[in-house]
Amino acid sequence: MEPVAFAREMDGFGRPWWVVGGWAIEAATGYRREHEDLDVSMLACDVPAFVEFMEGRWHVWNNVGGVLRPLVGEWGNLEEPGSQLWLCADASAPWVVDVPLTPDADGRWANKFLPDHDDDVEKVTWVAGDGIRYLLPEIVLVYKARLRRGKDEPDFEARVPTLTRARREWMRRAVEQLVPDHPWLDRL
Repeated sequence: MEPVAFAREMDGFGRPWWVVGGWAIEAATGYRREHEDLDVSMLACDVPAFVEFMEGRWHVWNNVGGVLRPLVGEWGNLEEPGSQLWLCADASAPWVVDVPLTPDADGRWANKFLPDHDDDVEKVTWVAGDGIRYLLPEIVLVYKARLRRGKDEPDFEARVPTLTRARREWMRRAVEQLVPDHPWLDRL
């Protein structure tokens, strides 16, 4: 599913959600590449409203450390605010969207890897011309830096030249904190 199609599914959901990952880099830079999936996020405190909103259309499953369970009935409570939700049409259908959840600090966005970084959702996201909210690309890249995947290198190359000095400095400090020996540090 692409961001525009998911936005149609979310029409009427009254809580903030935003696209993360490679789609966020593409929206910010115009750099196009293949996408394996669509990753969107929302505050963990909004999961009950999301599950209710999706009822009858999509099955919402919680992935905690590779253990999947449907968010219904006796399993209806979210165990880990930093976990993921996966959506599918039914139990035999493929997964269509991955929702890595964002922990919240009293309703504010909280960085799941940098405990001192929390802010209003509107300050860590932006709305593109398509009307969809995206996570700031430098935050996406910091998350990607932890994984050290070759496929993230083109995303880094596409975004870093467009960063302001302040955003580049923030990204450098964040990467230093999470992955102090990362090769991106020399280029930041």
